[in-house]
Amino acid sequence: MKTLRSAILAGICIGIAGFGYLAIGGIAGAALFSCGLIAVVSYKFKLFTGTAGFFVKGELGQLGIILIGNIIGCLLMSLMARVSPMPLQEAAEKILSSRLSTGPLKAGILAIGCGFLMTTAVTFARRDKWLPLLFCVPMFIVCGFPHCIADVFYYLSCSLDFWQTQVWSILLLYLCIVLGNFIGCNIYRILLPE
Repeated sequence: MKTLRSAILAGICIGIAGFGYLAIGGIAGAALFSCGLIAVVSYKFKLFTGTAGFFVKGELGQLGIILIGNIIGCLLMSLMARVSPMPLQEAAEKILSSRLSTGPLKAGILAIGCGFLMTTAVTFARRDKWLPLLFCVPMFIVCGFPHCIADVFYYLSCSLDFWQTQVWSILLLYLCIVLGNFIGCNIYRILLPE
């Protein structure tokens, strides 16, 4: 339960960062998105992409709990996005449409870049070196690398009408992004096992 609660809080932090990005967009929104990861790392909350590159043997099941908790936190924030007077749903639907047009395989491959950048950012932040975090987060956004937790916030912020006709395509897309992020988070361990 402690892991789940921590993961929900991490999802809320990323949801707030995503909320800001949908409201502002562009480079400014990408830069401000960093506040979500700063909060996650500072409070040591459990974020899927902040944990996937650091788990040890026997903790793989914990990643599933973390992912579920992150999704719950994003769901809570998406409910706030739905009542906002800002055109957040339209911005979220634009992001999801772009991901769907990219396709699940290509989106999954692009998600590897996000995972790599996230592990880089978290590694340095854990050493009290925050500058890489301030650059890595906007970098994955500007590059269009999908982040499975930010994306779930965007997807859940879309209208139900948008979801109804393409629910299976969205789920397949999301699974590929989660897998891509996981691979990217572990590239350091794959290539430098020591």
